[in-house]
Amino acid sequence: MDLGKTIKDLRKQKGLTQGQFAIKCDITQTYLSQIENNQRDPNLSVLKTISEKLEIPLPILFFQSMTEEDIKSDKREIFRMIGPDIKNIIDEVFSI
Repeated sequence: MDLGKTIKDLRKQKGLTQGQFAIKCDITQTYLSQIENNQRDPNLSVLKTISEKLEIPLPILFFQSMTEEDIKSDKREIFRMIGPDIKNIIDEVFSI
């Protein structure tokens, strides 16, 4: 799971700097940077705030963060085949 990269990518798609987004989320820019670089794991409360400010449901944020390593080895081929299409549909539905 690459939650940090997903948050960073979505923040950038919204046209927000780290500083601007940190203020919206009521966290420090340093903490946001650590989250985006996968150096710190945010608690559920912070993740809820981040997902709200990104205007994306938390479960969708988690799904968008999934990598092949998160999938059982016997299911990875299916994930490779349908994962990108599902992520594209999610992007369209949530205007990501």
